Amino acid sequence: MTPFGLVSVFLLLCIDLGISRTYHPKPSCRYPPSQWCRSLEIAIACNVQKQCMEVNATRPNQAVPPVSVTLYYESLCPDCRVFITQQLFPTWTMLQDIMTVTLVPYGNARENPSADTPFTCQHGEPECRGNLIEACMIHLTGPSAFQIIYCMESAENVLNAAQPCLQLYAPSVSWSSVHSCLRGALGRQLMHANAVMTRALHPAHTHVPWVTINGEYKEENEDKVLSSLFHFVCELYKGVKPPVCNGAPVRLNRSFC
Repeated sequence: MTPFGLVSVFLLLCIDLGISRTYHPKPSCRYPPSQWCRSLEIAIACNVQKQCMEVNATRPNQAVPPVSVTLYYESLCPDCRVFITQQLFPTWTMLQDIMTVTLVPYGNARENPSADTPFTCQHGEPECRGNLIEACMIHLTGPSAFQIIYCMESAENVLNAAQPCLQLYAPSVSWSSVHSCLRGALGRQLMHANAVMTRALHPAHTHVPWVTINGEYKEENEDKVLSSLFHFVCELYKGVKPPVCNGAPVRLNRSFC
């Protein structure tokens, strides 16, 4: 089951389902709220199995394909960080039942297969390391990856936040496994795959953040994507729209690296 974000879980459980304000999970629950409905075992440990079943029963029709959003970005690009923290993650938190998100950390980097340094990045070596860390996080942590990336990108120091964000959102994944990815062949393979995906874009990207919707980039949609993503996803979804889609659209500023 797809995990619900903190905001959506508490709104659904505390408002729609009418749970008492004094409700608390059992002390044995060591999972963050975003993972409470991830599996039956976790739901039981956190004493929320009834609420998870009720939430699942109200989900949109799974026969209708979700809106697919793919972000091509750089870990230290200021405009990418703003888009992730102010648009993409909040939108996904509220609409994750009708959308999917794919993250491709690479952006304006360059691959140098024969050089001692296999990649060069727009914002220098720290960004190359940040891209690599996030690629390894995405590969190793699965459903928790976006929460970890958001945690990192919203921190003052993206790189320093990596380990505490991993411990917070994916405590079962050891930092040593991430470190092995960073230093080994796996990390290079992941970054090469991101480079291939980015180079395959048609049209070729000219800036980041670069967003495709359902596998396509359309210039006429870019303003909607980058300044009002939540409303645009609601607009594109072909099934019964969740109640949160009924609010008035909000526009944010757009900028690029």
